[in-house]
Amino acid sequence: MGMTMTQKILAAHAGLEKVEAGQLIEADLDLVLGNDITSPVAIKEMEKMNVEGVFDKDKIALVPDHFVPNKDIKSAEHCKCVREFAYRNGITNYFEVGEMGIEHALLPEKGLTVAGDVIIGADSHTCTYGALGAFSTGVGSTDMAAGMATGKAWFKVPGAIKFRLIGKPAQWVSGKDIILHIIGMIGVDGALYKSMEFVGEGISNLTMDDRFTIANMAIEAGGKNGIFPADDAAVAYMKEHSKKKYTIYEADEDAVYDEEYTIDLSMLRPTIAFPHLPENTKTVDEIGEDIKIDQVVIGSCTNGRLDDLRIAAKVLAGKHVAKGMRCIVIPATQSIYMQAMEEGLLKTFIEAGAVVSTPTCGPCLGGYMGILAEGERCVSTTNRNFVGRMGHVKSEIYLASPAVAAASAVAGKIACP
Repeated sequence: MGMTMTQKILAAHAGLEKVEAGQLIEADLDLVLGNDITSPVAIKEMEKMNVEGVFDKDKIALVPDHFVPNKDIKSAEHCKCVREFAYRNGITNYFEVGEMGIEHALLPEKGLTVAGDVIIGADSHTCTYGALGAFSTGVGSTDMAAGMATGKAWFKVPGAIKFRLIGKPAQWVSGKDIILHIIGMIGVDGALYKSMEFVGEGISNLTMDDRFTIANMAIEAGGKNGIFPADDAAVAYMKEHSKKKYTIYEADEDAVYDEEYTIDLSMLRPTIAFPHLPENTKTVDEIGEDIKIDQVVIGSCTNGRLDDLRIAAKVLAGKHVAKGMRCIVIPATQSIYMQAMEEGLLKTFIEAGAVVSTPTCGPCLGGYMGILAEGERCVSTTNRNFVGRMGHVKSEIYLASPAVAAASAVAGKIACP
């Protein structure tokens, strides 16, 4: 009986020849990640352990991004805690305002995540790095503390679901539409504690930004992680961004999967997740009524990358957002912000009546930079639309791609380009 991609990576990091689903292992870590919300809790837990320093100052990344630049005294205190810990321990990869970004866009860009790595992060969307062929998963702050102290973590080896992607997506269909389609198909617990492994010739028709988006939202289907094979596009990305050694793992021919699905990308349509779960999906063709909206957010760890901004700008070029509409655009990193500026994308956004923010997770979790009032509706390129996620418990969030979000901003209602 063979192993999946994820199982091979975990076996190698546990020093074992073979692992099986359900087996408990202790694995070496290549990177431990924390942000301004989760790191202070982990730091306090480390203090209780009475350990001296961290296991490796080069293998910890601390990225204040949720309430940064600080929105209030409490968030400033959290960031101060993280900052002082980073300086005290000589953490190499601490990213302060001015060089920071949204963590799951920043780390691959900085070359800190590569194929074959085992990565944990005290943020549920740490599964993003599976786009590069790494095993990456979210953990609690206590596990983050143990990881920073020891460089190890316990895992129950996950079973796996295989998603075979074939065909080529039509115009305006992106990675966001693909993962929303999958979540709508299997449900928010359809991959509970499973590895979502994406294979097939259709992957070659997806950009790296598409893949980051798909892997990012594996957690929204309950997945332990999402992972893609490290093909030529992934290798080119790693060579451009990283100097780290990478290891490519491929699933065995006789690897065991709990379920298998084939998805023809050419058949997919722009897809929207209606309130209040990511599984509550409809295509643009199935809506059948005008759904007026008050706000659009284009950004987040899911859709704040350069391809996302280019698509949104293409839709908005020469147009203007509807009267009374609030359209907020948030580049995910300083580098993406700079590139968008050089390409004229920011000018397009501003001329269209949108505002452009410094990198932050702010509105996604109802933190700041776009809170919703009672009765308001938002089309957002973020990843969750739970009750009260972006503000008032009687507000509504519709998850969509950058193309649909931009078109909706112009129309004043949910729309497709």
